[in-house]
Amino acid sequence: MPKADIHPEWYPEAKVYCDGKLIMTVGSTKPELHVDVWSGNHPFYTGTQKIIDTEGRVERFLRKYGMADDSNKSDEG
Repeated sequence: MPKADIHPEWYPEAKVYCDGKLIMTVGSTKPELHVDVWSGNHPFYTGTQKIIDTEGRVERFLRKYGMADDSNKSDEG
């Protein structure tokens, strides 16, 4: 049994909101949680993540390990 009067109040059915919509219920020390990002709208989890190629690093990596698509290169020769 926890000691009396030293723990915050526990809300077993705390509601989590994102963009004004109820997303889920969790246990928390606050009755409502408002979040900007969750797994349902984060690019990593939704599959919409984009690779930002700075200074040709991705292309250089793909060439180095033989994974580059040669169909978009112009004829050199």
